[in-house]
Amino acid sequence: MKEILIDRSKSLIEEPNKGHNRFHPDIRPIIEVDEGEEVLIETRSAADNQLSRHSSVTDLINTDSRRAHPLTGPVFIKGAEPGDLLEIEFLDVVPGDWAFTGIRPGRGYLRDYYHGWATSEQLPGAVVFGAPFMGVAAVAPSQQQLLLWNKRELELSEKGGLVALPDPTSAIPAIEPIASHGLRTVPPRENGGNMDVKQMTKGSKLILPVNVDGALFSTGDAHFAQGDGEVCLQAIEMDSSVVVKFKVFKKGSFSSEIRWPMLSRSTYFTDPIWGMPKSFIATMGMPIREDGSNAGEDLNTACKNALLQMIELLVSRGLTKEQAYVICSVSVDLKISQVVDAPNFIVTAILPEYVIDGI
Repeated sequence: MKEILIDRSKSLIEEPNKGHNRFHPDIRPIIEVDEGEEVLIETRSAADNQLSRHSSVTDLINTDSRRAHPLTGPVFIKGAEPGDLLEIEFLDVVPGDWAFTGIRPGRGYLRDYYHGWATSEQLPGAVVFGAPFMGVAAVAPSQQQLLLWNKRELELSEKGGLVALPDPTSAIPAIEPIASHGLRTVPPRENGGNMDVKQMTKGSKLILPVNVDGALFSTGDAHFAQGDGEVCLQAIEMDSSVVVKFKVFKKGSFSSEIRWPMLSRSTYFTDPIWGMPKSFIATMGMPIREDGSNAGEDLNTACKNALLQMIELLVSRGLTKEQAYVICSVSVDLKISQVVDAPNFIVTAILPEYVIDGI
């Protein structure tokens, strides 16, 4: 097994050769792996060591959000080429030994209602079951995607949308043009990223379109637990050790185009109270219109994209579009996975595998 180990006593800024906090195709990989090879990846918590178990409320308020999501990677997967699909199987997600959560004024789904901070030494009687998963998992964008996505987010910002535009402050790598033009990691995009889909736990398989040679996979922002929606902006944030392996589907392996991230699993290891089927396939939708523009925090568009992708997936299994539409109505659960990573909220369409096992 290959490993990417980090010094947990240091932040990414102090150990910049082990990761990045922007997305850009020019970020160099730090390890190469073969398809099917297991890789252990150590990750930092979302705040990049700005907080510890001894931190105060003042420390939380003063964190630099531009350092968010210190990702470990990229990993170069041999044989992966643009047009292929990359499957990332999460073999294990091991939590760190402490975690945090909180409210950030001006952010979160109810940002117009909650402007302060809630603190407590303890929450007597409250129990949150652990279901660890990686909040961020992504491949690199192509140069063309970098330009297009920066353009659409700038246009949305000029219309008053909540967008984290490129900013070289605290950027890793700090070199140009990555620092000034690299995509911020706050919103998810077609390459994956900050999806915050809580079903992406141990045993799940994430499929992402490959945009550059080697795919350049990175991950971080591990969560101990999260509710669908992640409504106050943060889950239970932690560092982690995650074990993954990769599979490459060559261009044309699927009979329909896979535009958005997809997720599946054959078993579900958490307690039944989570209400998930033992095995499922899932498609994700974001508020991106057919013309490529950004609808901005629009759950309707995200919902439509999730359903349209699911229909395409079912058509690739031999159903007509009308049959697939009916299956979606009677068996698909629509989950609002996150409504905080503006401007790209995520709706996930989840279909139990048993429904189509015989197709």
